[in-house]
Amino acid sequence: MNKLPIGVSDFKELIENKHYFIDKSLFIKEIVDEDAKVILLPRPRRFGKTLNLSMLYYFFNNTEKDYSYLFKGLQIENVDNEYLAKQGKYPVIELDFKGAKADDWESCFDNIKRVIAKEYKKHSYLLDSDVLISYEKEEYKKIISHQADSAAYQFSLENLSEYLKKYYNQKVIVLIDEYDEPIQSGYVNGFYNEIITFMRGLLIRGLKGNVNLEKGILTGILRVAKESIFSGLNNLVVSTLLESKYDSYFGLLESEVEEIFNDYGLEYRLEEIKEWYNGYYFGEKTLYNPWSIINCIYYQGELKPYWINTSGNEIIRDLIINGNSEIKSNLELLIKGQSIEKKIDENIIFADIDKKSSSLWSFLLLSGYLRASSSERRGARLYCDLEIPNQEIKYIYEEIILDWFDENITSQKLKLMLEALTSGDVEIFSGVFREFILNSMSSFDIDGDAPEKTYHAFVLWLLLNLRDDYQVRSNRESGYGRYDVMIIPNQKNKLGIIIEFKKVNEYKKESLEEAVEEALKQIDEKRYKQELLAQGIEEILELGIAFSGKEIMVKKS
Repeated sequence: MNKLPIGVSDFKELIENKHYFIDKSLFIKEIVDEDAKVILLPRPRRFGKTLNLSMLYYFFNNTEKDYSYLFKGLQIENVDNEYLAKQGKYPVIELDFKGAKADDWESCFDNIKRVIAKEYKKHSYLLDSDVLISYEKEEYKKIISHQADSAAYQFSLENLSEYLKKYYNQKVIVLIDEYDEPIQSGYVNGFYNEIITFMRGLLIRGLKGNVNLEKGILTGILRVAKESIFSGLNNLVVSTLLESKYDSYFGLLESEVEEIFNDYGLEYRLEEIKEWYNGYYFGEKTLYNPWSIINCIYYQGELKPYWINTSGNEIIRDLIINGNSEIKSNLELLIKGQSIEKKIDENIIFADIDKKSSSLWSFLLLSGYLRASSSERRGARLYCDLEIPNQEIKYIYEEIILDWFDENITSQKLKLMLEALTSGDVEIFSGVFREFILNSMSSFDIDGDAPEKTYHAFVLWLLLNLRDDYQVRSNRESGYGRYDVMIIPNQKNKLGIIIEFKKVNEYKKESLEEAVEEALKQIDEKRYKQELLAQGIEEILELGIAFSGKEIMVKKS
């Protein structure tokens, strides 16, 4: 059996070393047939973007070595000769910004310089030609040695394509992988404006109106268009995971997954595999994450969250933890296996992700942390029913929430809080819960919807920690109203719990005592316990929790 291509993203290495390969070579035909000059193909991490670009590189590149042997027996050999005639005919510029991220702009720019210098060095034969005049040669050398000024690097893509066109008398193909990784780094680390300005200059000059360009193909996670990175780029087409044209070429189709599991004698795990790794709807196809599938086979069918370890989830963590009460409330529904309808903006503005709800949900969808189970255009707006794709991604959300609680209070204290709550020990529960509030809420959190955020974060924690023995419900109707939290034991002889949260009404000069009494009064008057009684649960704890800034009061009826 062929070796599994774990960590192999170079097409030549994969073919020559006889790694297991799912033939996606008709992707080449799609690229040739594409009318647009520039193609942006955003997809989530580890869905085969780099391998596909590598395949294009070895197909089109006009190096001295003939790489046609890499494509023997592949589907691209069976198409019309007009496609094979393009093999090995173009100079290719290859820029890979994967790994160009950094904690500050200076370091990030140094990484970008290295990416560009590496490509310039690959074509250093130009220095020995008469294509470049003297000052161009000097700048070329400075780029290779990382000594050129910022403008030289911004013009580097445009200039190199011009030099190659003159040298080969043939237009250039440009391949750019993970173009948005340094942009994400800028957003996280506070140099967003600097990276946007640089990338705009590099890409616009290299791709817009470039008479030396045959075709440009870019990959990344997102389409970052409204920041004007692609402003005025009228030769650009974008095919996101919500569209069907390229949906077969990124990720593994269900039939392909079944084939590979049969080949490795693991077909008996297929149903579990679908629960863990299935669920991405790209256009009209259902696909699996290749990284997770390959690793699952390598570990003989062991079901683990392989995708979580491929890179950091810093942005996702910050968005979830710092999100408002609506975000946390929606996350509760998602973790319960429900869907939420949201307006989706396919043109992400990073600066709006933590300010604009549609940008947040769009980011989570397009980066692979949610899937669209259905979508509908309403005029110019796109609305999608969003849900967590599979067990692997659900695990990521759960770990983010649990890790956040662990950071703010020890796991031992969290266990104590849970045991105190489910046993009805209000005094101990109140003390530990108060400690959590003090640790988790900054002085900037005391206004706005901070109590609501705390309440929803608490509910998320309950959902994850009590799932084996209890049902945790929130904002559900019971009796004559809608309770905040209800904890329903699977065993009827255990304690059922109703919790009502109240924020102190400062305009009425309400005290904590008055607010907590109001919460208990609401539980009683609205007869929330009827739902528990109807299920045969007779022992019921009714808790009121009142907030005033960082001060809280917990009281039972």
